[in-house]
Amino acid sequence: PASVHPSLFLSSTLRFSPTILIMKGPISRVQVGIAASVASLAAISTSCNAFAPSAFIATTAATRGQSSSSTELFISSWGINGPPHRRKTEEEPNPAEKIQAYLKAPEPVAARDNLDGRVLVSGYVQSKERTDQFVFDMLNHEEAAFNFDAIVAFVDDEKFAKKRLLSRHARYTGLLDKLEFLEASEPGALPTELQLAGVKHWVASVGNDLEAVKKISDLVRATDVENVSILLTDASSVAADAAQEVVASLKMEGKSFTVISVGELKDTPEGSVPYSIADMGTTNGTVAEGETFSRDESIRLVTECLGLESGRDQALTFKECSDVNATEFKLVKGLREGGYTRPQEIDHMITKGPVAYIEACANWTTKAPKRTQFDEWMKGEEEKLKVESEQAVQRKDEEKEAARKGETEDIAREWAKRDFFRKGMSGEISDMTEEEYIESIWDRAMFEGDLRWRQLNGKETNEEQELEDFKSKQDKKKKAMLERAKASLAELLDDE
Repeated sequence: PASVHPSLFLSSTLRFSPTILIMKGPISRVQVGIAASVASLAAISTSCNAFAPSAFIATTAATRGQSSSSTELFISSWGINGPPHRRKTEEEPNPAEKIQAYLKAPEPVAARDNLDGRVLVSGYVQSKERTDQFVFDMLNHEEAAFNFDAIVAFVDDEKFAKKRLLSRHARYTGLLDKLEFLEASEPGALPTELQLAGVKHWVASVGNDLEAVKKISDLVRATDVENVSILLTDASSVAADAAQEVVASLKMEGKSFTVISVGELKDTPEGSVPYSIADMGTTNGTVAEGETFSRDESIRLVTECLGLESGRDQALTFKECSDVNATEFKLVKGLREGGYTRPQEIDHMITKGPVAYIEACANWTTKAPKRTQFDEWMKGEEEKLKVESEQAVQRKDEEKEAARKGETEDIAREWAKRDFFRKGMSGEISDMTEEEYIESIWDRAMFEGDLRWRQLNGKETNEEQELEDFKSKQDKKKKAMLERAKASLAELLDDE
C-alpha cells in the first residue's frame, strides 16, 4: 500500500473546523477506516459543541516492513504543543548573574566629524628602551575613524626618531606615506606656534607636568588646533583642585579637549587588565601613590578618546581594576567577551559605565514578571467569565423587573375591577364599561398596584404620604392638561 500524505477532512455542519490526520508507516484498509471514523467523530464534536479538536495518529514504526500495531491516537484541542501551562517560556535572565543579558549587540559608535588634516604627536620617541611606534600605529590604523593626511612626530632628536620609526612595519602599514618629523628647539620643549601652523589635532604626553598642560591650552587657543588629547602619567602627585583648575583652562569655544590621567606606566600588554573610570579631580578621580597602568593601554585611551565623540571635553582618570567582584571588572570583561571592539568598549564605559549596569540589575529585581502565553489565555478566560457573570446578573435583574411589572399590573387590574364594581353598585358609574373605566383610572390603579406589591414583598411604604403625593402630581398633571386644552381652544377660535 502507498504511504499516506496529510489529509484534510471538512465537517459538513454549520460550523466546521479542519481536522488533520497524519499517519506514518504502512497502513491498511482497517486503519483507513479508523482514520475516517476519527474525522467523523471530530466533525460531530465540532457540530455539537462548536469546538475544534485536532486529531493525529503517530506510530513508532521505523520502516515500512514493521507492524503498525504500536500506532497511538492523540486528540488535543491545544495541538501538538499541549495546553499553554505546559509550554516552557524562557525567562529573561538576571543581568547580575549573566551580564550578557544586559549588554546589547555591538553597534557603531559616534566619532567626531573633523578627524582629517594633520595630527601632531609630542612627548614620545624619547627613550632608547622602546620605539613608541604604537601611538603612530593607532593614529594610522586602517579600521580607525581617523583620516589624517599627515602624522607629525614632534621629537627632541629627529635623527634618533627616524631610526626608531622608519621601520619595515611602518612601510608595510603605510605609515611612511604620512609620517613627518619636527624637532624641538630644546629637549622637552613644546612646539611653537609656527610649528603648529596647519596642525588640526594634537596628541601630547606630558608626564605629570600640569604647567605643560596650561601651556598647551595657550598654544591651542592661539593656533588652528581643533582637537587636543593629553595624557597625564604618574598622576599621583596631581592634587584634585589643581586638576580642576587645569581642566577649566582647556575649555574654550570652537576647540575640543580630552585629558587622560593614569598612574605610573609599566610595560604590560594593552587590555590585559580591566579598568575603572572617574572624572578627574573628584574623590574617585585621583591616582593613589604606587598605582600603575599599562603604557600601551594609556596610548590606546589617549588616541581613541581623540576620535570618539563621547571623549570630547572630558577629563577622565583611568585606574586598573583587578578585583574580580568589582562591577567595573565584570562589565569590561563582559564587553570584551560580547564582541565589542576597543572603541565600542571605551565608548560604553564613558557613556554608560557601571552606573547604567547597576540600575539595570536593580530594575530587573523590581520589574513585573513577564506574562506567558498561559497567562494571556487565563486573562482571556477570566474576561469571558466576567462578561458572562455581568450578563447573567443583568438578565436576572431584567427578569425580576419584568416579574415585578407583571405582578404590579395584575394587582392594579384587580384593584380597578373592585373599584369599578363598588362604584357601579353605588350608582356612580352608569355609562362606562369595565375596560373603559380601568383605562381611565389606570395611573391610580398602577399606583395602588405598586404600593400593594411593595407591601406584600416586605418593602418600606408610607401609604398616606405616598397617596397624598400621587394626588398632588395628578392635580398638577390635570391642571397642565387643562391649560394646554384652553390654549388649543383659544388658538382655534382665533383662526376662525
